[in-house]
Amino acid sequence: MSHSCRFCAAPLTRVLVDLGHTALANSYVTPGTPGPDAAYELCARVCDACFLVQVADAVPAEAIFSDYAYFSSFSTGWLAHCEAYAAAMTARFGLGAGSRVVEIASNDGYLLQYFVGRGVPVLGIEPAANVAEAARARGVATEVAFFGRATGERLRAAGMTADLMASNNVLAHVPDINDFVSGVPLLLKPEGVWTIEFPHLLNLIALVQFDTIYHEHYSYLSLLFVEKLLAAHGLRVFDVEPQPTHGGSLRVFVCHAGASHVAMPGLAATRAREAAAGLDQPGAYDDFAPRVAKVRDDLLAFLREARAGGKTVAAYGAAAKGNTLLNFCGIASDLITYVVDKNPAKQGKLLPGSRLPVFGPEKLYETRPDYIVILPWNVAEEVVAQNPGVRDWGAQWVTAIPGLKLF
Repeated sequence: MSHSCRFCAAPLTRVLVDLGHTALANSYVTPGTPGPDAAYELCARVCDACFLVQVADAVPAEAIFSDYAYFSSFSTGWLAHCEAYAAAMTARFGLGAGSRVVEIASNDGYLLQYFVGRGVPVLGIEPAANVAEAARARGVATEVAFFGRATGERLRAAGMTADLMASNNVLAHVPDINDFVSGVPLLLKPEGVWTIEFPHLLNLIALVQFDTIYHEHYSYLSLLFVEKLLAAHGLRVFDVEPQPTHGGSLRVFVCHAGASHVAMPGLAATRAREAAAGLDQPGAYDDFAPRVAKVRDDLLAFLREARAGGKTVAAYGAAAKGNTLLNFCGIASDLITYVVDKNPAKQGKLLPGSRLPVFGPEKLYETRPDYIVILPWNVAEEVVAQNPGVRDWGAQWVTAIPGLKLF
């Protein structure tokens, strides 16, 4: 089957990594549900024309996002990041009671709540009704809709405009990336600013973060590609700020092509970093798959050795990235007995594919495993800090990416 680029329609002939057929990373399973879980192709390809890294949209977005198990507010580190963002944007762009902030994919109001607290009017746009309800309950006005040109036209016709628009970790989740971006200029005021945050492809490749590849992440983004995408829709980047979130992200500041915002040093610095890594050259993408295979082989060797030695292994964090890792490695309950997570919506469920049972964190203290694999490695420090009691029985924490680490 031939594939073409979802931005520029060029044929996709280069593979970044093929992770086989895997279950949907956020489709948690109710115990007793007949298996095996539905699996779909998960192969990341590179467009040699525009350098968008992408997976095929094998699954309709409605099947993934309409009733969603990911609530942003369960990570305290992420909430602190969002509160700092609200303070910084309010100060930098002089936001107040006469302004409006619109967030696309606003989840449970995790971000907009901090603008509400500052007296700035907000609107969240969120496709998952169950999550939007949680946002409304905390006083965040929320529209249930997928964002794109039609939604932008409808809101503009209703008189909605924005001084600041925000999209955190959503651009990667959009199958029709052109339709999505085309809605933004309709709502953005002439001097308005749109900030986009996304995990940086540069880090994905450098740090072997293949577990951030899953079906609902349709695109893997570099500044190089994002500038091409925005230019096609009358927009331009004027500043870039690297962020530590999600294993290393970019916050990109966007305005209308004709707006007065002046290009800042962060833009040139990030362009230079990507050029130095060769992201504008097809060859930069060719050695990724063998490095992914090494991560898998090292983790499996460790788990098999632990089992042979009579050691018990549990996992922390029922995260989507963990499901990619477990399913690509073929790990099931013979190697890791269970996973724990703070999110009550995931407790009592089974992980898709691997079928590992999910419990609350107290399970660790009841069973005292010898090793605990932290699946969401991007919050490893937070997890360790929240569980000092693990030291009492001498358990070791483990992360697998970018390489096997015990601590």
